[in-house]
Amino acid sequence: MKKRKSAFSITGALIFFVTIALVIQIAILVYDYIIQRTTNKGLIAVLILIVVLMLAALCTVIDVIRRKIMVDRPVTKILSATKAIAAGDFSVRLTPTHNYEKYNEYDIIMENLNTMASELSKSEVLKTDFISNVSHEIKTPLAVIQSYASLLQNEDLDKEEKQRCTGALLQATRRLNDLITNILKMNKLENQEIKPDYSLFSLSDQLAEIIVGYEDLLQSKEIDLDCQIDEVKIKSCPSYLEIVWNNLLSNAIKFTDSGGKITVTLKKSDENAIVGISDTGCGIDKETGEHIFEKFYQGDTSHKSQGNGLGLALVKRVVDVLGGEISVESEKGKGSTFTITLKDVVNENI
Repeated sequence: MKKRKSAFSITGALIFFVTIALVIQIAILVYDYIIQRTTNKGLIAVLILIVVLMLAALCTVIDVIRRKIMVDRPVTKILSATKAIAAGDFSVRLTPTHNYEKYNEYDIIMENLNTMASELSKSEVLKTDFISNVSHEIKTPLAVIQSYASLLQNEDLDKEEKQRCTGALLQATRRLNDLITNILKMNKLENQEIKPDYSLFSLSDQLAEIIVGYEDLLQSKEIDLDCQIDEVKIKSCPSYLEIVWNNLLSNAIKFTDSGGKITVTLKKSDENAIVGISDTGCGIDKETGEHIFEKFYQGDTSHKSQGNGLGLALVKRVVDVLGGEISVESEKGKGSTFTITLKDVVNENI
């Protein structure tokens, strides 16, 4: 990229200097010419005044033309663009007057407006997509609730059928509740409405407690659990990390068939804690792996009814806020491994 010159124009300053010097020189020459032809001081004063007024008028005309070209024209373009952007038209783009290496202040403002309009356009697309996705995700459980609620109004339903309907209703309401909860958490995180509450705690104990909470679900699916958890103490936000572990473990269980295996590891490396959550589930392909941390993205449509595509996006956001890193290794049909690296490991006893 070429280096842009300073907004201060040496050429412009030189032209201004030469113009003033020329005006003064003309005034001196005219004065010399007049006093050589008359000694009438009153006439000399009048003639000099006329000459000065004419020169001032000429400079004014030149300045008006200069301002029209160099100031009013770019300012008019900028005002027109800002008016369009304020009205919601983010497709506006301005073409700077000069080449990049000769940009002046107005050209810089135009480039900044182009950048702002481009970012606003991206935000508008994201907002539209977000609203569309939320609407779609809400409609699905609402349709289930409406359908089974209508069935329950049938007085001829037997007990078994009623239980099936109420079970479906509970599942739909849980999904709707999870969606709304995740949306609220994501919104608060992105708008920085909540700050991490850092404290010193045992990451090992936290992981163990959360894993115990999934014991019944693991047993019901006959999934083998292998835990290799070292004693690690860390200064971080426990409530934030609970979101990470719960989402990753519930996903591992959801995508692992009966008889499969889930492995949870916690190791300490230098000043970092490294957590790995692996499963022998369906896995994901490379293309899906590039999008799994995006909002509402669901690569495995066969499990679509069990999630809303916000869990991993929320996990990624939490890890970013805590200054950590998350990565995924996966192969279609062979399972996935999520690795989370967290800093601020403490080597002293709590």
